[in-house]
Amino acid sequence: MSWVTICRVEDIPVLGARRVARERGLPVALFRTTGDRVHALLDRCPHKGGPLSQGIVFGKSVACPLHNWTIGLTDGCARAPDEGCTPAFQVRVAAGEVFLSQSELATLALDLPAPVAGPRLSPAAA
Repeated sequence: MSWVTICRVEDIPVLGARRVARERGLPVALFRTTGDRVHALLDRCPHKGGPLSQGIVFGKSVACPLHNWTIGLTDGCARAPDEGCTPAFQVRVAAGEVFLSQSELATLALDLPAPVAGPRLSPAAA
């Protein structure tokens, strides 16, 4: 497997996130826990598409900033009673550097639509 260097662990705030743009598809959010564990999820909540990178990290989860859904950092799945998952990306950390899989960055979750912000127009008004 081919790995791409993304950043250093210290470039991700403790209990925070860093957003990684991709050539195609939605960005990936890197999260850092208190134990310096790094996780990567598509930066899109499975509920309404909220930017998980702007959420609050606690334990092994992140709270979506839109509706406070709890999303697991290891699997990208919402915690009960909520349902749904966002794609998780493989992460490798070596010598303080964070790496993501080049093939996953190029292929994973390219078909998911970007969230739509603002009011939606009814079909008759469009």
